[in-house]
Amino acid sequence: MSWTVFFVAIFSSMLINNVVLMKFLGVCPFLGVSKKTGSALGMSAAVMFVMVIAAFVSYLLYYLVLVPLEIEFVQTISFILIIASLVQLVEMIIKKISKKLYKSLGVYIALITTNCAILGIAVENITRDFAGQYGLFPGLAVAVTTAFGAALGFGLVMFAFSTIRERLEGANVPEAWKGVPVSLITAGIMALAFAGLGGIVG
Repeated sequence: MSWTVFFVAIFSSMLINNVVLMKFLGVCPFLGVSKKTGSALGMSAAVMFVMVIAAFVSYLLYYLVLVPLEIEFVQTISFILIIASLVQLVEMIIKKISKKLYKSLGVYIALITTNCAILGIAVENITRDFAGQYGLFPGLAVAVTTAFGAALGFGLVMFAFSTIRERLEGANVPEAWKGVPVSLITAGIMALAFAGLGGIVG
């Protein structure tokens, strides 16, 4: 297995199949925590930590525990429990390191637990059968790389969207478009731009 596989996995999951703009997963924090760049970056870092670790643990759990025991049908609830445990860990770390960031993220820290982007990537890694394509542990490396790329993509659009929203605060926007309407229009234009990258990597 060459390094090209990992490059394609990162590039594809980060830009071409962006988890927010192309798959419409994780839209709640995308709209809710993107008013300020600092909060957006903090949320992105927390999501990256949880997404990568969750992809690693859920992959091993599925192939080393659920498949041998023939209880693959509990994969979703198992993955949710893994994500919930990781979010509790992240919440404690953020609360200890930065009280300001903890307050600015507020309820959205807990919402990482139900962030469908994290669960979506964990499930997709199983659905795409990396273990069947590359072998168990090389497949694990590809799955984690894919999760890392997806997290980078999430952080990229969160940062870009937050900077645009900060600029829009001082822009001369028609009264009927202020707030959520112009934010949704901006998100739609960003999605169109990302859609233009489709087909670069086969």
